[in-house]
Amino acid sequence: MRIASFALASLAAGTALTFVSSSAVAQSRPRPSSQVDTRTMFEVTPYAGYMVFGNFLSGPLGTSLSNKPAPVYGAQLGMKLAPNLSLVGNLAATNSDIQVGVPILGGLTVARSSLVLYDGNVQLDIPVTSAYGTSFAPFVQAGVGAFHYSITQSFVSTKATNVAGNVGVGADVAIGGGGMGLRVMAKDYIGKFDFQDATSFNFSGETTHNFAFSAGMRFSF
Repeated sequence: MRIASFALASLAAGTALTFVSSSAVAQSRPRPSSQVDTRTMFEVTPYAGYMVFGNFLSGPLGTSLSNKPAPVYGAQLGMKLAPNLSLVGNLAATNSDIQVGVPILGGLTVARSSLVLYDGNVQLDIPVTSAYGTSFAPFVQAGVGAFHYSITQSFVSTKATNVAGNVGVGADVAIGGGGMGLRVMAKDYIGKFDFQDATSFNFSGETTHNFAFSAGMRFSF
């Protein structure tokens, strides 16, 4: 997970470094009719995807405690501050089993959890136009937010909220000449499960990397 997170962060940094050269090239040629209209102020992107969670704890003999991978659904609202810079709010939800990982036996479910993710981000767009005139605009995002857990097991229930930073990369592909497009994205949410909030015990877990892969339709207006 840490290697994948490092690769994701490196990709985001490398993409950002191409911003100056890409902008200079884009300004030297006319904008294709299919490119996103930079005069739009807001963007809404409902999306769906899949989320893979890191371990809350790693115990002896290869045991672990984590959430099972699960579908995730959400929406982003973006507001442009400049042609290539936006503020983005994100809200998403997923339901996932909490499992104890045991070698040979696999994952044993010990509880059910419902998660709500909310975060705010800064997004940097890097416009790139293909040879066929289709707008393909990569972007990077970085910000901070929180995970809110609602955990149930039989007649027992508890809640916990933990802060999570995030970094992500993605791309917008314009569809037609209007303000609609396809958005694909990968994000790494980085944080710790708050055991004290959930159990009242002052116990520190591991820093987890939770990867969300998604696709959705972007509407600009």
